[in-house]
Amino acid sequence: MGNNIQQKSERFLSLDVFRGITIALMIVVNTPGTGAHLYPYLVHAKWFGFTLADLVFPSFLFAMGNAMSFSMLKMKNMPAGRVWAKIIKRTVIIFLLGYLMYWFPFFKFGTDGHFMWKPIAETRIMGVLQRIASCYFFASLILYYLSEKVAVIISGIILLAYWSILYVFGEPGSWLDMASNAGSKFDLAVLGQGHIYKKDSIPFDPEGLLSTLPAIVNVLYGYMAGIFIQKKGKSFEGIAKLLMLAFGMIALAHWWNLVFPLSKKLWTSSFVLYTVGWDLAIMAVLVYAIELRKQKYGVQFFNIFGKNPLFIYLFSELFYITLRMIPVNEYQDAFEWVSEQVFQQIFPGPFGSFITAIAYVMLCWALGWWLNRKRIYIKIH
Repeated sequence: MGNNIQQKSERFLSLDVFRGITIALMIVVNTPGTGAHLYPYLVHAKWFGFTLADLVFPSFLFAMGNAMSFSMLKMKNMPAGRVWAKIIKRTVIIFLLGYLMYWFPFFKFGTDGHFMWKPIAETRIMGVLQRIASCYFFASLILYYLSEKVAVIISGIILLAYWSILYVFGEPGSWLDMASNAGSKFDLAVLGQGHIYKKDSIPFDPEGLLSTLPAIVNVLYGYMAGIFIQKKGKSFEGIAKLLMLAFGMIALAHWWNLVFPLSKKLWTSSFVLYTVGWDLAIMAVLVYAIELRKQKYGVQFFNIFGKNPLFIYLFSELFYITLRMIPVNEYQDAFEWVSEQVFQQIFPGPFGSFITAIAYVMLCWALGWWLNRKRIYIKIH
């Protein structure tokens, strides 16, 4: 009995570290310092192309699939009614948390300085947590009712179907443009302009409804990788197979990129294969370092993020929004003041912007460290 528990916690260690790395990177990308630009590879590609920042969100979905490879074993032995209740409860809670996070702080000040409530008509419906919730819902149902082999076939069908939908229903000649692709049209028709992300060059939601479809595949592949690692991954043969599969997916993504370019905002099918390929490679390296070589350096740091990922992510977003609302002087809010008056003075330019983000990551890590020390793990069951 003790042995089984030890094995399980060991298996979770590389998973927790992988998830922790994605959370830490997510915070860096979302909270760059002001007063100077961040390094280009930590900023999302404008439309086509790929940067390190673009790998973060799909990696979190992949990590969620990894975690599901453990929880699904229990769920497959539960009656369908209980499984549906569990899936719906988790989906609704995560979706609502994301929705409320974008609505926060629920009020704003008008041009005349008057306090007013933010109307529901202007709130964004989709977003990061909403996509996580949607992908969890569909991936769970596919994995509960169907075999792994069928799930792999469905993954291929989803990627090909998404390619076809964009090609057939987008405007001829500009079927992949931001304004005229099928995903944008669908989101505007279903959600309406008031409920769509508005901080891009035009109202466009990078976590829209249609582009959530291929994102489900990131979760399904993460699940398959988790199952494989449990069976064969903690061996040199298993790691070699993961790396070969990673190389194959990255090569296939490059080939598909010629006709269906990599795009995080459009979540293209080539982007799914490319990010899964890199995630498989990173997982292989982590399994080798942590499980086989028993590497301890840096493991505990990222493990802290991996223990309370949802709570730390929510805190990082809400506290950042709060800091951006506190005016320190006529020109700067609290976050800008710290970034420009402290970090930019010591480290001018992009490095200062990066160090501001790192300082914010450390603040979030300190909260995670305290929660872990108190053995407080906030999870949605």
